[in-house]
Amino acid sequence: MNFNEFDFDARIDHNLQGLGYITPTPIQLQAIPPIMQGRDVVGVAQTGTGKTAAFALPILQKLLQRSGGKRGRVLILAPTRELTEQTHQAIDLLSCKTRIRSVSIYGGVNINPQIDALRRGVDIVAACPGRLLDHVQRRTVDLSTIEILVVDEADRMFDMGFLPDVRKIVGCLPANRQTLLFSATMPEAVRHLTKELLRAPVTVQVGDSAPVATVSHTFYPVASDGKRALLERILTETRTGPVIVFTRTKHRSKTLARQLEHSGYAAAALNGNLTQNKRQQALDGFHQGRYKILVATDIAARGIDVSKVSHVINYDIPDTVDAYTHRIGRTGRAREKGEAFTFISEADRGLELAIRKVLGTKLRYCQMAL
Repeated sequence: MNFNEFDFDARIDHNLQGLGYITPTPIQLQAIPPIMQGRDVVGVAQTGTGKTAAFALPILQKLLQRSGGKRGRVLILAPTRELTEQTHQAIDLLSCKTRIRSVSIYGGVNINPQIDALRRGVDIVAACPGRLLDHVQRRTVDLSTIEILVVDEADRMFDMGFLPDVRKIVGCLPANRQTLLFSATMPEAVRHLTKELLRAPVTVQVGDSAPVATVSHTFYPVASDGKRALLERILTETRTGPVIVFTRTKHRSKTLARQLEHSGYAAAALNGNLTQNKRQQALDGFHQGRYKILVATDIAARGIDVSKVSHVINYDIPDTVDAYTHRIGRTGRAREKGEAFTFISEADRGLELAIRKVLGTKLRYCQMAL
């Protein structure tokens, strides 16, 4: 099936063709029809499988079918600044020349341009919960006109403690609305949230919560003090494209990026201690190829949309199996192949076993002499 079989507005079809979108991914194929029909939808799919377009395309079609009238009809909630901006940019590309307006709302930047955009009128608001509540308190956003609510990356919302804020925001919305919830995994707290927010939802699940099938997985046993030497040897001996290296702490992200720079690698750090401008500079540099290596904390696990990331390297093992899935979702995107390398030290044995249970025969081990 091709996208043109959805019978989208001609302007959307033109934008899809310009972006090279021809065949829908499984989550798009299954989610778009019920969203177009006005049903509430729960979408569960691995990261990198096209969830943003799965909800953005039918929303744009619905807005175009009922053009004119009130603004502020769609609210998309996301857990991070990067993901909010990424969603906003994707909508801009898909809605080109339709006169549909969107705005991204998140903290860490001047609030006044956001207020100005909201006053001029927008159709779609993509927002982080904290900054959106700031606007609610200032009365600079009107949520009474929202017809469609999207809760994106709901499991990450839970991980980051945003569910209370989400509930406050939902309390400001009309009860009569269409609600869409998308998530890579479905922990119990998110299941409860779906029961609170959605009415007789259609559940669309593609695969399971394991990492995408296009990614190969290798564990490297190494002593903690040998990680840097192992990383540099891998980077020297492995043919790579853009690489994301995940660390557990902000300090290590910054330190390791600086060490890699001193060793001649084009590397940048991405962590929560950076200002929004610095974070955007790091992301833009990575997107544009000025940086070949991004050394990131988990704040980046859901906010980077670079289809050609060849390798994800877990310098520090993630805290949970779900977090492993989220990190690995940065490679193997859009049906491309990717590789995931994870450094395993003696203290990581518990999580090593848990991840190995999920991966099964997909996992291999490699011992490198340093």
